Amino acid sequence: MADVNRGNRPLSPHLQVYRPQLTSITSILTRITGNALLLSMLMIVWWLIAAATGPETFATVDGIVTGWLGTLIFALSIWALWYHFLAGVRHLIWDNVMMLEIDKAEKLGWACVGGSVVLALLTLIALA
Repeated sequence: MADVNRGNRPLSPHLQVYRPQLTSITSILTRITGNALLLSMLMIVWWLIAAATGPETFATVDGIVTGWLGTLIFALSIWALWYHFLAGVRHLIWDNVMMLEIDKAEKLGWACVGGSVVLALLTLIALA
């Protein structure tokens, strides 16, 4: 028989006692950066379509893309690209059944986070 007391108990009791781990946070961040990169790519496509549409449309879109908001989005996209790349390398390492121990997996997580920040800063400096 179905449990009739479903509404009286919490749906996810583990959420009150669960402490997020670095590997779970970096996994979630990998998904977020992948989706964010799709959105920034849509902005590039919007810019290219505006360039093909006409000078008035291009001037409007170019003002947005090259303004402070577009610059911020692209700077964050550079970080997201590096992070997503390094997380992919981390998963390739794990696919080869290497560095799966908790301490080594955490070191790889910190390497992804720190490495992506350093590589993004170097890229932004090189582009400036």
